[in-house]
Amino acid sequence: MPELEATPHGTIGRRSRKPTRAAARLSVLGVLAGITVVIPVSQGLVPSSVAFGSDALADSTLPTTVSALAGSSLSAMPPTSLMATDGALQARGLATASRAEDRSALPGCDGSMRPAGQNGLLKTSDLCNLWDNHTQLRADAAVSLAEFNQAFAARFGGDLCISGGYRTLAAQRAVKAQKGGLAAVPGKSNHGWGLAVDLCQDQTSGTKWRWITENAPTYGWENPAWAQPGGSGPYERWHWEYKKGVQADGEYYDG
Repeated sequence: MPELEATPHGTIGRRSRKPTRAAARLSVLGVLAGITVVIPVSQGLVPSSVAFGSDALADSTLPTTVSALAGSSLSAMPPTSLMATDGALQARGLATASRAEDRSALPGCDGSMRPAGQNGLLKTSDLCNLWDNHTQLRADAAVSLAEFNQAFAARFGGDLCISGGYRTLAAQRAVKAQKGGLAAVPGKSNHGWGLAVDLCQDQTSGTKWRWITENAPTYGWENPAWAQPGGSGPYERWHWEYKKGVQADGEYYDG
């Protein structure tokens, strides 16, 4: 009894807690073993015949973390929706071409075509409507003027105003009857070739007029010498012609 009383109380307390800590550690190891072995076996990822701690388990190929969680193998190929096919590439090319056509100065008008015909008797299919949707010109002249109009609109915030374009033979006869010597002989007007336009009067003076006279030649348009002051014809500053077309097919009076 004296020896028992001599033993410190703290020593007895520490000895009594050691078995409790050992049991907790064994419990944690058991849980980890269950996660590592039991779950893969129960999910069919490792054959059930493989015993824990055996050589067969060591030699077997264990699943990766990703495949174990997903339950399926990963593919190195991209999703089908991201794999381009010949059909998709062809469709993409057509769409690009369509967008390019929509961005042209005058959509639907092929400026490379130059139709044959007679003055004032051009086919409707050989003419193109301008941006006002009623004035017509021969296709090459129409596209060129539309490009010029884009530059004009960018400068002044609105379209170029056109009072006249292509004239049929009958229309030119009516103009001749009304204006006499101020109008060309029917069959000799460049309006009849779809290669001339008349500007609205408010664009034949001031800032717009100066800008037009400076920039129109860049796009192939000119106020011919005969229509200018001192020219061989009536003074018509509103009359402009597509020079390239007139020189090749029209009535070119400035030799």
